[in-house]
Amino acid sequence: MQITYRDKKLEVKPGSTARDALKKLSIDPESVLIVVNGKLVTDDAILREQDEVKLVAVVSGG
Repeated sequence: MQITYRDKKLEVKPGSTARDALKKLSIDPESVLIVVNGKLVTDDAILREQDEVKLVAVVSGG
């Protein structure tokens, strides 16, 4: 399955949690929001083959 992050497509194994996928891709879980099929999910969500997964960078400012 594919995860979209910063206009890149990244391959991960279906059936893993979003947290496991982030670790595999060396992405800090606190730096992104995980959106699966258009809905915000937590990092313990199980990713399935048919899911559309996007990672959105967290931006902070003052």
